[in-house]
Amino acid sequence: MPYIRVRGIDHYYEWVKSPSSSKVKPVIVFIHGWAGSARYWESTAKALSKDFDCLLYDMRGFGRSNGKSPVLAATEAVADSLASPEQTETIAALSYELEEYAIDLAALLDSLQLKKVYLNAHSTGASVAILFLNLHPERVEKAILTCSGVFEYDEKAFAAFHKFGGYVVKFRPKWLALIPFIDRMFMARFLKRSIPKSDRQAFLDDFLMADYAAAIGTMVTAVSENAAKFMPGEFTKLTVPTLLVAGEYDQIIPPAMGRQAAALSDKVAFVMMPNTAHFPMLEDPVTYLSSVRQFLQLG
Repeated sequence: MPYIRVRGIDHYYEWVKSPSSSKVKPVIVFIHGWAGSARYWESTAKALSKDFDCLLYDMRGFGRSNGKSPVLAATEAVADSLASPEQTETIAALSYELEEYAIDLAALLDSLQLKKVYLNAHSTGASVAILFLNLHPERVEKAILTCSGVFEYDEKAFAAFHKFGGYVVKFRPKWLALIPFIDRMFMARFLKRSIPKSDRQAFLDDFLMADYAAAIGTMVTAVSENAAKFMPGEFTKLTVPTLLVAGEYDQIIPPAMGRQAAALSDKVAFVMMPNTAHFPMLEDPVTYLSSVRQFLQLG
């Protein structure tokens, strides 16, 4: 499995390319959401690989980027012995603020020598993408935000969410994945339509393996009073052509939040996909890809 060291942390990444094509194509980068991984973007990437070289990666603390990579772990002792105090301090100082993940993305693109890309980001990953778009607008041709939006701060609701979320993240025994039909029960809140069992199981596995500090840290920073205050301004500042795709029955980020966010900028087009929830790209891939292709002006 390919790994690359980004800001001192090993990140899993992979390329999805059309095996029959030898032409140079633009690159589209896929960013997953909270407690997920690049795995649930694979089918979408394969469908777009005729027109794009698709880069998928697992964000710091999630998926296969939640610890030491198999190859680099073997030489970590040597690498650490050669690391300068400044490098060690930089790694230790990394936080779970969304802007830090946007900086991670910039460093990843630098490491892979990618100057300008397209983005397709989901949920919490879409918030990371918005920050990246405003930090580095010159590096993105177009962006797709899947299940994103703005929300109003509610102290009691947020406190209850953080408390419940903390319990959920803390109680994640590995044997949970062995319970019959647990994948269906776990994904029920996220879906309106059924998705393949392999996708349900992959998301459950990703949730169970997510680093505790990363899962808690990103949850608290993404759903916070601070985020509720600054994210509307981030949408207003967008200068990159952007498509925001919402699921009609999304309980995590209701479409009204997406519509409100899109209204903040004339650079953002809004599409609501009927009969889908928080994973429209998996629940109705045909309609989702049709909207994406139309926005990207693909034949």
